Amino acid sequence: MMHMAVGIIIGAAFGRMVSSLVSDIVMPPIGLLTGRSDFSSHFLNLSGKAYVTLAEAKAAGAATINYGMFLNAVFDFVIVAIAVFLLIRQVNRLRSRRIRRQKTVLTAVRRFRYAPVDVRAAPPT
Repeated sequence: MMHMAVGIIIGAAFGRMVSSLVSDIVMPPIGLLTGRSDFSSHFLNLSGKAYVTLAEAKAAGAATINYGMFLNAVFDFVIVAIAVFLLIRQVNRLRSRRIRRQKTVLTAVRRFRYAPVDVRAAPPT
C-alpha cells in the first residue's frame, strides 16, 4: 500500500513537471515557428463577435474551441506515454535477464545431478 502511495505522489509531481516542460520549453519554439508567441491562446471563436484573446472570449462567455490548450494536453500525454513505455521496457528487460539466469542455473543443476553449482559460473556449452 505504501508503494502505491509513493507512486501516486511521484506521478503527480512528474505530471506537473511534464506540464511545465511542455508549456515552458516545448511550446514556445513551436509558437515562434507559427509566428505567434503563446500557443496556448490559440482558439476558434464560434460566436459572431471578434475577440483578440482567449481571456476576453471567456470573460464575455463566448463559445470557443481551444485547440492550443488541447495541443498542450496532447504533448503532455505523449511525453508521459513515452516515459511510461521506456520504464516498462526496462523493467521487462531486467525480468527477462533474471529469468534467463534462473534457467541457466537450473539447467546446470540438472546436468550435474544436483551437484553444487556456482551461480556466477558460465553456462554449460
